[in-house]
Amino acid sequence: MSPKSVGIDAMAFHGPECFIDMADLAVARGVEPAKYIKGLGQTAMAVPTPCEDTVSLAIAAGRKALDAFGIDPTQIGTLVVGTETGVDHSKPVATYVHEHLKLSSNCRSFETKHACLGGTAGLTAAVDWIASGRARGRKALVVAADIARYGLNTPGEPTQGAGAVAFVLSENPRLLEVDLDIYGDYTRQVMDFWRPLYSKYAFADGHYSINCYLDALAGSWSDAMGKPGAAAGMPIGNFDACFYHVPFVKMAQKAHHRHWEAELGRAVAKEDTGLMAKINASFEQRVGPWLRLNSEVGNIYTGSLFLALMDYLRQVDAAREGKAISLFAYGSGCGASMLLAKVAQGAAGFGTRLDPQADIDRRRRLDLAEYEAITRAGESVDGNDGPELDPSSWKLGAGVYYRGTRNHMRQYG
Repeated sequence: MSPKSVGIDAMAFHGPECFIDMADLAVARGVEPAKYIKGLGQTAMAVPTPCEDTVSLAIAAGRKALDAFGIDPTQIGTLVVGTETGVDHSKPVATYVHEHLKLSSNCRSFETKHACLGGTAGLTAAVDWIASGRARGRKALVVAADIARYGLNTPGEPTQGAGAVAFVLSENPRLLEVDLDIYGDYTRQVMDFWRPLYSKYAFADGHYSINCYLDALAGSWSDAMGKPGAAAGMPIGNFDACFYHVPFVKMAQKAHHRHWEAELGRAVAKEDTGLMAKINASFEQRVGPWLRLNSEVGNIYTGSLFLALMDYLRQVDAAREGKAISLFAYGSGCGASMLLAKVAQGAAGFGTRLDPQADIDRRRRLDLAEYEAITRAGESVDGNDGPELDPSSWKLGAGVYYRGTRNHMRQYG
């Protein structure tokens, strides 16, 4: 028998223990700080040390989600890690996470990759697994973990970041119920952003990628509108909040504008001041209030959408329980999904457990020299049989970290 409701039962974020202030980076690069802070919407950028890789971030986020919401690891029957910065062309990040979280041996695990769509692909696969009845009462753990790297003194440098959002999916979830009937998908082969096997850094056609993102939003919205009952459930006015993939905060504003255009069936020019005012007011009500965490962490690829969702859920009160929301995920290359959901009854009681602000506020602020030294060090740590990496040399706290590669096998401890 299919469950009555499926969705997010627990959530947690884990990011690097260091950051650089965007004003400091702007001054160092000879750029007006407003270009980064207002132009991109970013106030800070998480900086991973060589010991903090996709695996260590995913392990920490997964552990936080299970611990904060009192979930026994043996309850997890599916583990998915969505990432575009995996550590092996064959071995999935999920196997390391499975080991360190001590999940059961009869738990299936795999990695999902479609650029920034990977986390959402993991979520929808897990939702389908539960909704089909195959879960048999068990839960799924999905971790969206990534490190966005573009290199020092590159155009993409201010849109870097790192982190992992973990979420547990179950029947009768405590936080968010996913709509199982209304959803939209879109796929098209484009070369807007890619990272060849031989490169640690991605290649991107920035302006083209933005256009691909917006076209994919309209395409997935159109597909969702074709589902039975969508006409009544899809209007933006029905949503308490709208969430989008957030490579940088200002992108969410562009996305909300295109969302409105898709609904209206036409383009909206700046000269249409009355409608623009309405769209801007909608953004301030439904999108803008939930972007603080993204502005403080930066781009985390697959997890960026879910970081904005966490920002919303940590602020949910009883009046928002039962309210509908929309979620749009985009992955370059390209693929996209539009999902609907509603806030679960009782979700307002979990804001404190969800809130990662205390950990974010404890991060160590780097000066430019430290930031550049850490970034350069991270460029050469994946070679075989190099020096053992020592977390204490980067002033890291307790946790599981990448320690280097021996005999072509990555070491964690």
